[in-house]
Amino acid sequence: MARTDNREPGGLVFVDKPAGFTSHDVVAKMRGIARTRRVGHAGTLDPMATGLLVLGTGRATRLLGHLALTDKEYVGTIRLGQSTVTDDAEGETTAATPARGLPREAVDTRIAELTGDILQVPSKVSAVKIDGKRAYARVREGEDVELAARPVTVSSFTVHDVREETAEDGTPVTDLLVSVVCSSGTYIRALARDLGAALEVGGHLTALRRTRVGPYGLDVARTLDQHQEELAVMPIGEAAAAAFPRWDVDGKQARLLANGARIAMPPGDGTGPAGPVAVFGPDGDFLALVEEHGGRARSLAVFV
Repeated sequence: MARTDNREPGGLVFVDKPAGFTSHDVVAKMRGIARTRRVGHAGTLDPMATGLLVLGTGRATRLLGHLALTDKEYVGTIRLGQSTVTDDAEGETTAATPARGLPREAVDTRIAELTGDILQVPSKVSAVKIDGKRAYARVREGEDVELAARPVTVSSFTVHDVREETAEDGTPVTDLLVSVVCSSGTYIRALARDLGAALEVGGHLTALRRTRVGPYGLDVARTLDQHQEELAVMPIGEAAAAAFPRWDVDGKQARLLANGARIAMPPGDGTGPAGPVAVFGPDGDFLALVEEHGGRARSLAVFV
């Protein structure tokens, strides 16, 4: 990764978010570090959560909406035996049921039911908007909100360790160390809530760490203090090539794309769903993100 300066068109910045920070806090901090107001993120993390937060600076902010749609990977701890108002450890406990000695077969069966293409009701304190207002804001004002279920995909939901503990209120509980790979928009604390409900003991999330967003893992992330000492930015072209299929065009095609023309795209291999494609010119410069529409390239964002 290269160090940024004001002449560069921006790029991606990978932050290992600390607990207690909102995603907005990290963006605000990065504006000062990068010396630009043009900073955004590709998907939030709750204040309790740690791990990979993908930020964009400069023109790379235009990549973020497309990166936010990629799959994500997490490790976390689910506590069975207690429900909370927020579905995580930051909320008040609303119910407690002794949850030791749960049959592993029953846990695995319920986890299997929460894997694949499922309908999930987001947490009531999520950022989902209801009539233009965030659900969490309505809950804080005393409203009892009802959110509609939405389709999400949980590609993998795996238990790595099972520990029997005693909660602070004396409730016998079971903690599961899990990893989850899921689509954008999936709430891990909702998985914890639904797993506890299916096992009839209640459940909530006590720890969460995001380890991957699309092709980017924690190995490329730095803490805010490390970025303060030396800001590391992945150039926009390198970022696009890592995240999207690559299409190299010749000079004529590059000029046509830059002028808004819809040129013919090479046929896909049919092995996966259609999505954004990163276009590079003959000199290797990143030109645009496009998608196939009727066999031709429709521009999603142009970077020249």
